[in-house]
Amino acid sequence: VVSVNLEYLESKLESVDGEEVQRIQDNINSLFHHCIQALGEEHQIKVVNALQTLCALFRGVHQKNKSASGFNIINMLMGFDKAEQRMKDLMERLDSLLCGDSSESLKSLCLKLLLCLECFCVVTDNISQNTILEYVMINSIFEAILQILSDVSSRGQHGYDAVVLLALLVNYRKYEVCITLQYKDKEEENQGGFFSTLTSMVESMFIADVDEKLSVTKAILLALYKAVHLNRNFITVLAQSHPEIDIPVVPTTPTPTTPTTPLGTTPPSLDMMNNPELPLDPNLQTSNLLITFLKYASIVMQDNKDEHRLNSARLCLIILTCIAEDQYADAFLHDDNMNFRVNLHRMMSSCLHREKAVDKNIPSWPLVCAVLDLMVEFIVTHMMKDFPMDLYFVKIIHKLLCYQKICRIRLHYTWRELWSALINLLKFLLSNETTLLAKHNIVHLTLLVVNLFNMFITYGDTFLPTSNSYDELYYEIVRMHQVFDSLYCMVLRVSTNTGQWKEAASKVTHALVNVRAIINHFNPKIESYAAVNHISQLSEEQVLEVVRSNYDTLTLKLQDGLDQFERYSEQPKEAAFFKELVRSISLNVRKNVSLNTLSQDILLKEFSTIS
Repeated sequence: VVSVNLEYLESKLESVDGEEVQRIQDNINSLFHHCIQALGEEHQIKVVNALQTLCALFRGVHQKNKSASGFNIINMLMGFDKAEQRMKDLMERLDSLLCGDSSESLKSLCLKLLLCLECFCVVTDNISQNTILEYVMINSIFEAILQILSDVSSRGQHGYDAVVLLALLVNYRKYEVCITLQYKDKEEENQGGFFSTLTSMVESMFIADVDEKLSVTKAILLALYKAVHLNRNFITVLAQSHPEIDIPVVPTTPTPTTPTTPLGTTPPSLDMMNNPELPLDPNLQTSNLLITFLKYASIVMQDNKDEHRLNSARLCLIILTCIAEDQYADAFLHDDNMNFRVNLHRMMSSCLHREKAVDKNIPSWPLVCAVLDLMVEFIVTHMMKDFPMDLYFVKIIHKLLCYQKICRIRLHYTWRELWSALINLLKFLLSNETTLLAKHNIVHLTLLVVNLFNMFITYGDTFLPTSNSYDELYYEIVRMHQVFDSLYCMVLRVSTNTGQWKEAASKVTHALVNVRAIINHFNPKIESYAAVNHISQLSEEQVLEVVRSNYDTLTLKLQDGLDQFERYSEQPKEAAFFKELVRSISLNVRKNVSLNTLSQDILLKEFSTIS
């Protein structure tokens, strides 16, 4: 049996000049046409050869014409007058192979060819105007991908390639795709539904080695983001419980993130995809997709010096933003009857809140506590001169507080850790004002932080667990008054100067009115108490006693809009990020996808029953 010499075919196409390409274009068109016809052959080796040849043609023509659009590449390969019909024929043949009784090797090659078709054109085209994706959408290939993901066996062997394809398709006419996925989920709800099958896909990916699967991670994170952002029913999948399989946690060190395995060719060794339903051990801690996602996020957020990890961290925070502003998700997060132990990854370094890093008795509490822990950890481990100012960590906290205020949920959380982290963040911003203000709008970030304190001051009596918690809030503000005093001096100075941060600084001075009122009210009384009792340094309990005794003479101003927030919108802020993310995924697929991974011996053995 003769096999395809892929390297020769691709290098030959790359080596010819423009005029020669024109001379042999009829031959290329003819070869492409015969390959499409061969996909309908009964002899499986011929089908394999045809698939590999088609991929080589796409790769070779694209390498020769890197600036060409998807439309032009199709015409070069298929002929200007016959491109539409031949593309339609190709999609029909691929659909037949994916949905029929083809061998798993053939299905794998079909998916890899589709990856080639999509990714070579996404790199040069606007994905929403991608000609090849248009053919995928108007034919039944999309349904075939869903069918693969909905079948346990197929998902185990082809799930990653299918999800990468899906991630790209979701960015093409995303709302049409979302509507289709919602329909499919209802249609298949008795069999688990599409979104339920995505659960085990995502979890097995997160459990895999983080660095090795980072590029795969971005594609599946993208699919997860679209599911959460565009389909509010997805929260039911996030909440589905199963036995916990922990992610191995190791200290984070900056490492190269180039995948050691070609994208989509090898699933993780720890594969939950073939075990969608496992027996529950009453002594075994239960988990769910959201817990697994939080654990993964706690790992990937630790190293912001690496661009790939920083992009993944950004995507994780965007996903959490979508979750935090969804009322059904919030109801699940705050459900006091649904308690979980979430072992987040924490940096082993000399920074705040290290006790939990070695705490073996992780508390079992509502999942919102793990989300808040993750935000605290993000804050205390990212205080550096390239601090990611524009990420969503403060807004996530704010949205959760808004839900607690509206629903009057008294969450038994270690709020002092959050307050301490936020105050230290302000201290860091002030200490590095000159450096940071030249590059970032740190004034706006200080406004967000101050308004979090205003939420606690104004509405804390509706959601803090006890009156002691409210006392402790005032204690922390008074204890760290120098930070707030310095912040007021800074924004007052900026607001009185002519500059781009003038208006933002004025908003901060106004936002600080109650914080300063608390400081100016209690500090003299604390000093008086110390003087009367001849105490040089008051204990915490003594300060708290002063606070409790002097609430009645404290006057605060009501501030409007503290429990309001702007809902997340992908456009226009994140449009460039997602466009680049899709390009990055596509480039990685172009680099790593291969149709030559199956040796001729393996194919002959698999097809040995064919005469």
